Amino acid sequence: MSETDVPFIKMEGLGNDYIYVVLDRPDGRDWPRLARRMSDRHFGVGADGLIQILPSHTYDARMVMYNADGSEGEMCGNGIRCIAKYLHDTGRIREKAVIETRAGPIGVEVVAENPTRVRVDMGAPRLRPDEIPTLLREGPDSLEGLDIEGWAVSMGNPHFISFWRADEELPVARLGPRIERHPAFPERTNVEFAQILDEEHIRLRVWERGTGETMACGTGASATLVAAHLAGLTGERAVISLPGGDLEVEWRDHVFLTGPAREAFRGTYIDDGR
Repeated sequence: MSETDVPFIKMEGLGNDYIYVVLDRPDGRDWPRLARRMSDRHFGVGADGLIQILPSHTYDARMVMYNADGSEGEMCGNGIRCIAKYLHDTGRIREKAVIETRAGPIGVEVVAENPTRVRVDMGAPRLRPDEIPTLLREGPDSLEGLDIEGWAVSMGNPHFISFWRADEELPVARLGPRIERHPAFPERTNVEFAQILDEEHIRLRVWERGTGETMACGTGASATLVAAHLAGLTGERAVISLPGGDLEVEWRDHVFLTGPAREAFRGTYIDDGR
């Protein structure tokens, strides 16, 4: 194998799929370029992005995440569940661990009765505009130039959640990219289109920053429950149904997210330098 080739593990949580690269230490490669090339579904491996699993000086492991466009993300709820499963399956952790991310340390727990499922302590939501960051007011607010109202919430990364009737067609592809890059979000934003089915069940589609629409989004599901509860639409827990399947989300002081994680395959990417 050439020194330029990249061994990888393909894993997914509800179809939110990432390429995982296990490293002993950070190296000098152009990882934003590799994330773009390897994530391409026609000329690469195909994924929603690339995630590095690295040692941490303080915690059980460190997560570095790149979106499909090569931009670096702070955190990924589905992605971190896959890291927990990898660490558990390779004997590096028992059930519980703490993983270092750009959003801070995140606690994970592989469910003992069903090790294909992982529970994540997503931390406390951030609602102050300067913490998200956003130019919108705290609470529901409208986006200038777009006929849409929603809630800005951060789960370590920014989200904008709007609520729609259960029978409405969701304009994900039309409004998603426009909201992602709206001037109200100086670091861009993830975009959630939510439909309340009842007080304990939400249907959700997500336009992810730097990637586009994905099959699922763990931080998006978490932010959506927070916004729905604050809006008086749900209780403190709900099942969030995404195109890839269901996530269980509960908000007490912290938000807790539970869902599946699985390995799909392993391989080696041949880097031709392009």
